[in-house]
Amino acid sequence: MSYAPRIVDRPLAELLRELPAVALEGAKAVGKTRTAERLSKTVFPFASIGVAQNAAAGPTVVRDAPPPVLIDEWQRGPWIWDEVRQWVDRDPAPGRFILTGSAAPVGTPIHSGAGRIVPLRMRPMSLAERNLAEPVIGLGDLLAGQGDSIGGATGVGLRDYVEEITASGFPGIRSLGSRARKYELDGYVEAVVTREFNDQGHPVRRPEALLAWLRAYALATASTAAYTAIVDAATPGQGDKPSKSATAAYRDTLSSLWLLDDVSAWNPVFSGLQTPLARSPKHFLADPALAARLLRLTGETLVAGSRLQPTGPQAGSLLGRMFEALVALSLKTYAQANDAELFHLRTANTGHEVDFIVERGTDIVAIEVKLAQFASEHDVRHLEWLARRLPDRHVERVVLTTGQQAFTRSDGIHVMPAVLLGP
Repeated sequence: MSYAPRIVDRPLAELLRELPAVALEGAKAVGKTRTAERLSKTVFPFASIGVAQNAAAGPTVVRDAPPPVLIDEWQRGPWIWDEVRQWVDRDPAPGRFILTGSAAPVGTPIHSGAGRIVPLRMRPMSLAERNLAEPVIGLGDLLAGQGDSIGGATGVGLRDYVEEITASGFPGIRSLGSRARKYELDGYVEAVVTREFNDQGHPVRRPEALLAWLRAYALATASTAAYTAIVDAATPGQGDKPSKSATAAYRDTLSSLWLLDDVSAWNPVFSGLQTPLARSPKHFLADPALAARLLRLTGETLVAGSRLQPTGPQAGSLLGRMFEALVALSLKTYAQANDAELFHLRTANTGHEVDFIVERGTDIVAIEVKLAQFASEHDVRHLEWLARRLPDRHVERVVLTTGQQAFTRSDGIHVMPAVLLGP
């Protein structure tokens, strides 16, 4: 299979030109190994027990190999982290090591790699990486104030977005047929429950309870539901609910596996909003396809139920929430590529909310996500409110839709299909 270029390729290469070691982190199957291999001269696949054991017996083999040296799935031999840290202390030449990992090791004390091993997150494929359409503008352009007027068109429509939600952003899964994808995604979740939790030091005594919690979390996609509400949704009508410590272990372990990818609430130091903001994060799994599969959603059921509001800790249609999750995955990747951060905004009294805030310094891109093909005046009211509250900051306003035309309104708000926004 040919390599599909990833947005993280560029920042990874740039960091290696100046720094001695980079840790490429992310969930299993996002493509870390193939991405890192392209920049490496030597590879040590620690997922192989023999390779890890041989390296432990003679670490200098790793140290003295032609750089860049890729240590793949380094958490299988956690001792290597401290070795690399010490090696780069002695020789900080750039481009020496890439460490890829799909989990943070549990129970093994390791020293911080701060100043020595720099972390870089890799996620499932964004919309721009799936080559559905050629973007007409990048998030970086909007942050830089270069989006005075945009235009363009695409043939991508609602059905295509539905396909992308269920197809997955995992490179090895999305290329499969629909039936094989379902089996692969089911196997992915099963491996998390039966093996990965155990490897992380948290054996699952009641797999059905963890799966119910995961399904409730998937149902809370794109919401700020309290964790107590998620537990209640996982155990409707049951008095014997998982303990607080058990659900905390679920969250911590899933986070260590990079499978929870929440968007934090915006809490600017100098906001000018003069109104209290909610602090709860907005919930997302690493890939919307995982959420869809946990809920047994197909493309057909998503479209058929696009106007239905199921029971659970979040209002709104499932399709609308899953589309927002697809956009969130893309925005996280684009923001990282531009050294920006992604947040959501919700006032404490729920009077105003903006789906996503991208912030870099004093520059802001405020984004609303709409399942519709067009944006109404009602859809942009919160963007207008935010711009009025921040007259001293550069605020670009964007509505991402499932429509086919990109244009800039007379008030400066950009309305565009989600696939036409790039990094």
